[in-house]
Amino acid sequence: MILDLRNNGGGPLDQARRVADAFLARGAIFYSRGRDERMSRYAAHPDAVDALIAAVPVIVLVNGGTASAAEIVAGALQDRRRATLVGTRTFGKGVVQTVIALGEHAGMSLTTARVYTPSNRSIQALGIEPDIEVVQAVPEAYAGKATVAGEAGLARHLRGEQGEATFTSSIYVPAAHADDEQLQYAVKLILGQVHHAAYPADIENDQARPLQVQLR
Repeated sequence: MILDLRNNGGGPLDQARRVADAFLARGAIFYSRGRDERMSRYAAHPDAVDALIAAVPVIVLVNGGTASAAEIVAGALQDRRRATLVGTRTFGKGVVQTVIALGEHAGMSLTTARVYTPSNRSIQALGIEPDIEVVQAVPEAYAGKATVAGEAGLARHLRGEQGEATFTSSIYVPAAHADDEQLQYAVKLILGQVHHAAYPADIENDQARPLQVQLR
């Protein structure tokens, strides 16, 4: 199965949990921590796994436009060795934002928590590196316009707790599947036409560990 999260800017946190839960039968999906330092653990449920999905290898396509809730899904499946990530580094937005209503027609988006993958990786200002990097060739007409700076490259961004990475990552996805090098590489992996040690992912050797946080 190929799950395409390229240029997916994310969405509600609960939807990230539900999507990842469809692929995982146990264990943590992600953790979040607010300003009061209390941790919230979001876990998988065995009854949420579809029998067909559970039986097949998974490849997740990611790029610089993969952000927020989409990064949570990608990071969870990578950490839990449920999927192989193919593409380029993700954007690096690892925070929870809550919309507070300000009257009937207005609201304010407030950052309320940080998000961590199952193996205690902070996504914020770092992003998720793919297991297999595949850089898409860009037509001359889009030269210089087909990459995006990661979260760490933005002014006044929330600093990463585990370091930061300033980078640019591809966001170009061809309209024609035949020209889509990342997609075609994933298909070749599935068909056995190319081989890589990272595919298929080995969920039996899940290396995710419980999150340990030192309170400050």
